[in-house]
Amino acid sequence: MPWHDLADKSLNGDLLSREEALQVLAVPDAELLDLVSACYRIRRHYHGNRMKLNMLINAKSGLCQEDCGYCSQSILAQSGVDRYSLQSKEVLLAGARQALEVKAHTYCIVISGRRPAERELDHIVDAVREIRRRYPLRICCCLGLLSKDEVDRLREAGVERINHNLNTAENFYQEICSTHDYGDRIDTVKAVKQGGVSSCSGGILGMGESDEQIADLAYSLRELDVDSIPLNFLIPIAGTPLGGVEYLRPQKCLAILCLFRLINPSKEIRIAGGREYHLRSLQPLGFYVADSIFIGDYLTTRGELPERDLQMIEDAGFVPAVPPRSAPVQDYAPGITPAETLVANASAPEPGNS
Repeated sequence: MPWHDLADKSLNGDLLSREEALQVLAVPDAELLDLVSACYRIRRHYHGNRMKLNMLINAKSGLCQEDCGYCSQSILAQSGVDRYSLQSKEVLLAGARQALEVKAHTYCIVISGRRPAERELDHIVDAVREIRRRYPLRICCCLGLLSKDEVDRLREAGVERINHNLNTAENFYQEICSTHDYGDRIDTVKAVKQGGVSSCSGGILGMGESDEQIADLAYSLRELDVDSIPLNFLIPIAGTPLGGVEYLRPQKCLAILCLFRLINPSKEIRIAGGREYHLRSLQPLGFYVADSIFIGDYLTTRGELPERDLQMIEDAGFVPAVPPRSAPVQDYAPGITPAETLVANASAPEPGNS
């Protein structure tokens, strides 16, 4: 397969055929570097050598009544994750300081549960306003199902992006969740777009879906025209229904990244959870396809040390993207670096990652 012809097609705005998409996912190992090289042309065209860094805070953990089979926080999980209600504003502010320290472009506030209670939304809105006042960070929220009115409140508080993943293809969704359906997720993504907030929606790969279903997800996200696509690779966590599922190879993960780049050429493609676990020593190759990663820990699993990720980014020839807005950093005294401020505030509550 002439992979660079597919890159030309993508750069020209033409959609890959389903046959071509399946060929990408079935790329022979001997041709994988050629495919990555072709996709790097697209990444470079739209995103240059910038790498967007996103940092998560698990602002509410466990306590979820949904039965998503992949999730260690679901009602079915016997995984022993931390369980706590919504963190205080001070903890959310401390997380924002940490995000700034590790050169994050976006600070992502995530809570467990089907949707936020009104008091939880009030609390998050208040915290976001304070974060925006203090720090030059882009704020993303992942709060579950949302209405247009709730999106409006978040936008007015200063939230610039909202995440709600489709997770998989519509015809596979019933295999991973029964307490809500695919349409609920589509409705939330549409509410985000209607509310004028940047949309973030992606998937979890490696749950037992077919190549055809991986392609379906890539096409669905293109049709929704989301701005950012986080791609998680399932970490099989003991005590969850999918705890024994594991079939991804690093090469397959790279092929999946390439497919989403080819079908959604201009969008932010993020290597999300499972990057370290599945890509392993091939992580830097993923940077030539994706233009965004999570830095630090994930919701209930550990990530790489930020300094190692930053070194890997530099070694691969990329630079952290600068946040798209500026604001005074009011916690920082004149002449004191962010690192020194964090040391001075070492007694502040830490975000609750498990």
